[in-house]
Amino acid sequence: MDFNVKKLASDAGVFFSRAMQFTEEKLGQAEKTELDAHFENLLARADCTKNWTEKILRQTEVLLQPNPSARVEEFLYEKLDRKVPSRVTNGELLAQYMAEAANDFGPGTPYGKTLIKVGEAQRRLGAAERDFIHSASITFLTPLRNFLEGDWRTIAKERRILQNRRLDLDACKARLKKAKAAEAKATAVPDFQETRPRNFVLSASASALWSDEVEKAEQELRLAQTEFDRQAEVTRLLLEGISSTHVNHLRCLHEFVEAQTSYYAQCHQYMLELQQQLGRFSGTFVGNAESTSPLPATASPPAGAAAPLPAVPTIPVVPTIAGMPSTVAESVLNPSEVKPPASGTRRARVLYDYEAADSSELALLADELLTVYSLPGMDPDWLIGERGNQKGKVPVTYLELLS
Repeated sequence: MDFNVKKLASDAGVFFSRAMQFTEEKLGQAEKTELDAHFENLLARADCTKNWTEKILRQTEVLLQPNPSARVEEFLYEKLDRKVPSRVTNGELLAQYMAEAANDFGPGTPYGKTLIKVGEAQRRLGAAERDFIHSASITFLTPLRNFLEGDWRTIAKERRILQNRRLDLDACKARLKKAKAAEAKATAVPDFQETRPRNFVLSASASALWSDEVEKAEQELRLAQTEFDRQAEVTRLLLEGISSTHVNHLRCLHEFVEAQTSYYAQCHQYMLELQQQLGRFSGTFVGNAESTSPLPATASPPAGAAAPLPAVPTIPVVPTIAGMPSTVAESVLNPSEVKPPASGTRRARVLYDYEAADSSELALLADELLTVYSLPGMDPDWLIGERGNQKGKVPVTYLELLS
């Protein structure tokens, strides 16, 4: 192997000089060139940006992928420049289990039908989650990661070079200071009384030797100062670019919020649709179950049953036709023929928009006020609602009952 001994020795000397200068500065035995206040502020701002970017990046990764094993796997694939395999989301996996369970229980049974509908909603939620993760990774995580692995590494490299240039500059200042001190001492007290020839020659030429050493140290100092100033300007320009980084991260943050808003809006819409489907299906299922053994509206509670608590407010109930089972009265409900109770009706505020499924239901608009009451034996998930001359069944889950 071909070694450049001269360069190796020079590099070793530079490293030793920097190490000595750094150690003496830490011990307070050497002076240190201080950077101006603006430069120090730029350095502190850059460090703060790097630290918080790392924390935000890591926590966003945890938010998007809570499974640490999956995160490690994705990290390894990324470092190996290989495509990350597609992974089934938890919602999609739950949808698969529900579909398989529905097939075993019977897709025509009430439970099987509900499993299918809930599973389909979970599948849509899982697909929305996958799209959100993909969008957030591109618009938010990638720019943060690019900053840490690109711009910040460049800044850190130039800062290390600047630190070395500063150590070289301070070492040159220390050498020049020592050389001037030695030159002044040799000039002020020449030793002409030496009897030994060798010492006499050295004493006589000491002033000239130190003069040459001072000139050499001054030349090295000028060169070190030039290198330091040039590197300081390069580093300053990079640090001032942190402002552009903040602007870019701000734009990415807005895109992340938009993606998150769209994701949660999709989830909310899917769950409202599922709630509507289950509400209609639940009313039919409960009605069918009760029709197998209907009780008269005037039936008394069985002996030994606990009496209801009087302190709980109840929805006013409209009496049904004498002798007609309550579920039959509900099934043949004609909203226009239902009369509200003479007193004690309750007011309710609509929480969400609701589209009526048939003529017996009342379409709702969010934040409107209704008068509501119940029929004996009605599915507890439904009430009769009135809005002016309009009347129909409304789902309880869409209402906020007012006192």
